[in-house]
Amino acid sequence: MRHRNTTKTLGRKKASREAMLRNLATSIVLHETVRTTSAKASVVRPIVEKAVTRGKESTLHARRELMKLFMTEGAVNKVLEIIGPRYATRPGGYTRITKIGSRLGDGAEMVEISFV
Repeated sequence: MRHRNTTKTLGRKKASREAMLRNLATSIVLHETVRTTSAKASVVRPIVEKAVTRGKESTLHARRELMKLFMTEGAVNKVLEIIGPRYATRPGGYTRITKIGSRLGDGAEMVEISFV
């Protein structure tokens, strides 16, 4: 039973859910804006926010922690060299979620998650 367990499973098992969220976080960092469902965006938002906070300090430890999260080294470099310094003085809230309507196929609520 999963009483009071608040992890959103998104209809996937743990391994595929983690892989999907890592891919989505990598895409958000590389493209800076991504269209996805509102459920996925609300789950991936804290992951991206924590990665940007980690990227504010450009140390070897921060690089290795980001390499655990992102799929490509290009995303890690972008967080450490571009996105981290961009938000160096901002205390949080690096992303915004904008509603863009519902998907035609199944009516899922679509949003656009992007950096502020």
